[in-house]
Amino acid sequence: MSAAELSLHAVLGAGPAGTTLAGELARRGHAVRLVSRSVPDSAAEGIERYAADVSTPDGALAAVEGAAVVYHCVNVDYHRQVEVMPRVQEAVLAAVETTGARLVVLDTLYPYGPTRGEVMTEETPWRATSRKGRMRAQLDERYLAAHRAGRARVVLGRSADFVGPGVLNSSLGGAVFPGALTGGEVLGMGDIDLPHSYTDIRDVATGLATLGAHPEGDGRVWHLPTAPAVTTREIYSMIEERVGRPVRSVTLAEPRPFGPFDATFMDEYAEMFYQHTEPQIVDSAAFERTFGVHPTPLDATLDATVDWYRALLAGARS
Repeated sequence: MSAAELSLHAVLGAGPAGTTLAGELARRGHAVRLVSRSVPDSAAEGIERYAADVSTPDGALAAVEGAAVVYHCVNVDYHRQVEVMPRVQEAVLAAVETTGARLVVLDTLYPYGPTRGEVMTEETPWRATSRKGRMRAQLDERYLAAHRAGRARVVLGRSADFVGPGVLNSSLGGAVFPGALTGGEVLGMGDIDLPHSYTDIRDVATGLATLGAHPEGDGRVWHLPTAPAVTTREIYSMIEERVGRPVRSVTLAEPRPFGPFDATFMDEYAEMFYQHTEPQIVDSAAFERTFGVHPTPLDATLDATVDWYRALLAGARS
């Protein structure tokens, strides 16, 4: 392992993706700094915990100081994304331009917009029509332009909807597993008989760490390792096998508050609801072929996720 690979890696954002990534980087032997607006309380032992507001130039520069690789996993409240995420980008890009660190960005599928069921590859055109989709596309264009101009070394890793241990605010998260385990209602959005890709949060971490270790992949978008899509109804059947009881699904034909998704979130999410009324199929073959990293099988993902939620619910009861 080279000296550069053993240098400090800074992870911006202490949500499920950032926290899981920090743990993955530490397991690979890196010195890791996990950054959030307040000191993160979920970092594994040995990971530096750091508080900074990376939407400000001074905060971003302090957060990345001394890092060889920076991972941008920052997210904000859904209704504030269009306002705040461009400020975060501006500050983080300026910081890595100043320090010379490589930048690995966790990205979404939003720039593609509605696909009418077309399989999404890295060659799929960006046809976003929503406010958040256009915002994400503009951010990505700026990242790639900064790389082409030689201002920064940047790579983007796109993920489908998260699933896995620690993932709560996802369409396959806190509105599904607790109800499945307790006999309560489980949220289904849109048409649950359409194929829908989900990316294991641990594969998000492995994929981003892999991009961090391979500068030859810079300057483009990669789809992070994602298991083959199945229908959400099939996933519910797989969950039933693991929890030993039927899943009582409540399907929303249109956005409305349910479980962890309040009215503020659902009002803002309405423009993205197309993701549940057409197939959402992500192809990560390019990443798998190039880096030799393959997605966790869906069976194993659901095993680990059910176990995590079972432990979470047991802790809440104790």
